[in-house]
Amino acid sequence: MLRLLTWARPAVPRVLLGGCTALGASMLALAVPQVLRAIVNGPLLTDSSRRGVVLGALLVLGLGVLEAVLVWSRRALILTPGTTVEREMRTSLFRHLLDLPVAFHDRWSGGQLLSRAMSDLGTIRRWMVFGLVMLLVSATTLVVGVVLMVATSWQLGLVYVAGAIPMVWLSFRFRTGYRDVARRARDQAGDLATTVEESVHGIRVLKAFGRGDDALDDFVRQADELRETEIHKARTLSRVSFALGAIPEAVLAVSLAVGVTLTARGEITVGALVAFFATAAVVNQPVERLGALLAMTLDARAATDRYLQVIDTPSTVTDPARPSHLPPAGPHGARLVLDGVRFGHGDGPDVLAGVDLVVEPGETVALVGLTGSGKTTLLQLVPRLFDVTAGRVTVDGVDVRDLTRAELRAAVGVAFEDPILFSTSVRENVLLGVDAAGATDDRLTRALDVARAEFVHDLPDGVETVIGEEGLSLSGGQRQRVSLARAIAVRPRVLLLDDPLSALDVTTEAEVTQRLRAELTGTTTLVVAHRPSTVALADRVAVLEDGRITGVGTHRDLLAHHPHYRFVLTALAATEHEPVDDEVEAAR
Repeated sequence: MLRLLTWARPAVPRVLLGGCTALGASMLALAVPQVLRAIVNGPLLTDSSRRGVVLGALLVLGLGVLEAVLVWSRRALILTPGTTVEREMRTSLFRHLLDLPVAFHDRWSGGQLLSRAMSDLGTIRRWMVFGLVMLLVSATTLVVGVVLMVATSWQLGLVYVAGAIPMVWLSFRFRTGYRDVARRARDQAGDLATTVEESVHGIRVLKAFGRGDDALDDFVRQADELRETEIHKARTLSRVSFALGAIPEAVLAVSLAVGVTLTARGEITVGALVAFFATAAVVNQPVERLGALLAMTLDARAATDRYLQVIDTPSTVTDPARPSHLPPAGPHGARLVLDGVRFGHGDGPDVLAGVDLVVEPGETVALVGLTGSGKTTLLQLVPRLFDVTAGRVTVDGVDVRDLTRAELRAAVGVAFEDPILFSTSVRENVLLGVDAAGATDDRLTRALDVARAEFVHDLPDGVETVIGEEGLSLSGGQRQRVSLARAIAVRPRVLLLDDPLSALDVTTEAEVTQRLRAELTGTTTLVVAHRPSTVALADRVAVLEDGRITGVGTHRDLLAHHPHYRFVLTALAATEHEPVDDEVEAAR
């Protein structure tokens, strides 16, 4: 947990000052019994005047007021830096999540990441501004208080110290049992958040298939598991809290019997006896809240472990130490080369087993293959959403791994088959990849026009309309056209299109295709074709088969000489229920 200093170091001076004020308040509380001792042994027993008692009472009042001021100062000093540390940790987490590769996000659920960014960091912040400070202050108060009790009466002090032995044993046993259940509870809370997230995102599917009750049953089961874990935590905490509250009271009862006997024998004064029990009352407070502070510490430990589990995950796609730069952009786009490219997910077999492909500047190449052949994966290697495991991808002769990701992705535009939009305005979605200087109305209008997305002007607030979470307020075809406009607006050297027209009707697709052909004259384009009509965009076609490019040529040449291309095109036409091209039928 010392690693929290990475983010907390700027707040340490104020936290230390806040801890000092809290410790000062605790020491003032311990000073009150000593004043009472002097009052009892002095004015109450030896002086018949009220002056000494009044002065003593005023002193106690002054100490109490000063203690209250110090307690308020602790809160004022620590509150702001605590929230600042939480903000910095949350920012660091989100920055790291953005930096981590797509492969990480494929493995981790959104609910687990959300719970780490919200509830776990809230727990850490509360521990830093209260739990840690009060744990240290309580420990100091306990040590100083016991020293004062032993100094007041060594016999009574030894009785109190003897009672501390079982409390220490219980505390260590509690720590061992509570730590594991605290981590389990947080993991279960993350799983529950994931279930809610997935159910909300998939609400249309659940409703359409009438599986709402099944989703509810699954949610209730997970909620019950979390409830049982939290009850287990509460029971564990209640047992130790009961013991830490009962043992000191039992010790005080024994101390009272011993103290009265000692006072009767004249071995200690009445004032000393009063001071001892007043001191014990102050010391008992940190003892009784020791269980809660230990629980808070262990919760913070579990939260810190979960937070660092993500922070410590290294990014496998990083910027080079000495990056190269792309040459100045030419008038026809960039030259894209895939040279012996291999790629596989984890320990599985290679999806791409040596891809060689050259896309000349300004050329549009369609990538055709059966479902699962690796077309989408190949596209994701260009902007380094994944890194090749062998071979290389170059843009204008520069290996993409030698470029910073920012420079590379500014030169490469992508439109995915599954369009992901954000809960913001149409304008901000379309101009997402454009810098502030280039985010002009002309660029926005041009991109929308090419993508046949003029429908946005009919929305309630036009291009300023907030389209809602993931753009689900739009139809599939509308989302796809906005996503295509986003890729076009970047005006990239290389444009990657993963079947961007699959959700469009035939007429709209034909219009978009015509406009794209005119727009892409100055851009190098690699387009994944999941249906025959998409091939119309291409100057040449590349056939992906068994992880390799087995043929590159025009549509007509491949039809005549490449059996697998004819088979793929026929299969795609059947899947999309499109009529088989006459040339395809003739070639068959």
